[in-house]
Amino acid sequence: MDYRRENHSVSDLKAHLIFVTKYRQKVLTAAGLAVVEAACRAVAVKMNFQVLEFNGEADHVHMLVEYPPKLSISQMVNALKGVSSRRYGQAGLPKPYGKKSLWTPAHFSASVGGAPLEVLKQYIQGQEKPP
Repeated sequence: MDYRRENHSVSDLKAHLIFVTKYRQKVLTAAGLAVVEAACRAVAVKMNFQVLEFNGEADHVHMLVEYPPKLSISQMVNALKGVSSRRYGQAGLPKPYGKKSLWTPAHFSASVGGAPLEVLKQYIQGQEKPP
């Protein structure tokens, strides 16, 4: 297992992120998804996290990201959505109803990976108590 090793931490933090287009409009094409993916990967490099997987449909995108403990999900989401929306517009691609933003203000995020909760609970319950 590969852990992220930094000066004062060792971590394995992964999250599944979903962004939905404004008004759930089906504006994303293959070219649009490519622009969004390139923008998200550029943000990840700049902020020191990784986009492990990326894909989407006409009205939403999915990402699997690995990130350091010093970054919050909201920091990553704000940067990813802001930059990808801007780059999408700069590429001359259509935004929903001609609005400024490509994405809804909301997002979905879920932590992923590691052992199932029941295995972790059993491991913690099995720790020896000090005398």
